[in-house]
Amino acid sequence: MVAISQWTAGMLWKLLIRSQPCRLCSFRKMLLASKYRPSLVRFTYTTDHQSNKENKRTVEKLCKFSVDIRKIRRLKGWVLFEDKTYVEEIVNVLQQLGADEAAIASILERCPEAIVCSPTTFNTQKELWQLVCKNEQELVKLIKQFPESFFTVKDQETQKLNIQFFQELGLKDVVISRFLTTASNIFLNPVEKNKQMISILQESYLNLGGSKANLKVWLLKLLSQNPFILLNSSAAIKETLEFLQEQGFTNSEILQLLSKLKGFLFQLCPASIQNSISFSKNAFKCTDHDLKQLVLKCPAILYYSVPVLEERIQGLLKEGISVAQIRETPMVLELTPQIVQYRIRKLNSLGYRIKDGHLVNLNGTKKEFEANFGKIQAKKGRPLFNPVAPLNVEE
Repeated sequence: MVAISQWTAGMLWKLLIRSQPCRLCSFRKMLLASKYRPSLVRFTYTTDHQSNKENKRTVEKLCKFSVDIRKIRRLKGWVLFEDKTYVEEIVNVLQQLGADEAAIASILERCPEAIVCSPTTFNTQKELWQLVCKNEQELVKLIKQFPESFFTVKDQETQKLNIQFFQELGLKDVVISRFLTTASNIFLNPVEKNKQMISILQESYLNLGGSKANLKVWLLKLLSQNPFILLNSSAAIKETLEFLQEQGFTNSEILQLLSKLKGFLFQLCPASIQNSISFSKNAFKCTDHDLKQLVLKCPAILYYSVPVLEERIQGLLKEGISVAQIRETPMVLELTPQIVQYRIRKLNSLGYRIKDGHLVNLNGTKKEFEANFGKIQAKKGRPLFNPVAPLNVEE
C-alpha cells in the first residue's frame, strides 16, 4: 500500500495511548493529568473545601436546569463543595451562543468544572476559540462535543500565541480547531517550544533528502495527521533517526517510514523498536535485508509492540495462513484477529479459500475490502451469458 490505511491510523492512536513502553508511558500520563488534577486548571476557584457539605444553592441551580446531580457526584463531585460557582452565568452565555437546555445539561454533566469558570474567563476562552471558528454555531457545536477541552485551560495567553503561530505556519483554521478539541496539550507548550520542534522537523526532513519545494506541504500534512509530535523532545527525534540509520535504513527509506507512520515513529523509543525488530526477524526466519523489506512494506511492524505482533501472527496462523503468505503480504498485520476472522468468514461464504491463495483480498481498509468482496461476489453470480442481450439471428 502507498500509505497506511485509515483504519490502521486509528489503531495507531489507540496503541499510542495504551500499549507502548518508554516515552509513550510518560506521554499517556501527560494526557491524563489534565483530566484528574484540578490544580492544572487556571480558572478562579479553590479546591480547599471550607465545609464537608455540598453547596445547596449550587445543587438547586443545577437541578433547575435539569442537570443530573448523580452524574456530577460520580464524575467530579468536588465542584459541588465549592463556595463560589457560576451556574446561572454559564447557562446564560451558553444559551446566548445557541445551546438548548438539553445540550447545556449534557455539557455540565460531562464537564462539571464548567460551573467554577467565571464569565470573564469564559468570554476570554470564547474569543480565543473564535479565532478559528467561522461563527458561533460552529463554536457551540465544538463546546457540546468537547466541553472538557473548552473549560479545562492552563494558560490562555500561551494558548492564544500558539493559535496565532499555527495560523502563521499555514495550518487551516479547521485543523487548528481540531487540535483544540483533541490535542489540547500541545497548546500548553510555550510557543517557543513548538517553534523549536517545527524547526527540528524541517531540518530532519531536509537532512533525509526531502525537497525544499515540498517541505511546507509535508510538514503541514504531518502535523494535521499527528499533532502530538510537538510533545516530543529534540533529543528523542535525533535518537530515533540515529537508531534507524544504525539499523541500515537509508535516508530516503527513513523519510518513507516517517511519512507512512504519520510521525508516530518519533514517539517510539529505540528499545521498543529493537524489540519489535528482533521478534519479527525470529518469527519470519528472515535476514536483516529481508526484514527491512518487510518493514518498508508494512512500517507498522516497527510501531506495534511484541505482544500485539505475536497476537496477530498467531491469529493468522490459526486461520490456516502460512508464514510465507504473511511475508508476501505483511500489511495483513495491520488487521486485528477479530477483523481477520470476520473477513475470512465472508470470503469463505463465496467459496474463496484464503489459505490456498494470496492475501490481497483479505487486506486493506474496510472500504477497500467491501469493494473487493463485492467484485468477487458479482463475479461468482455472473451468468455465462446475458439473457437480456439481443440475439443476432437471420430471419
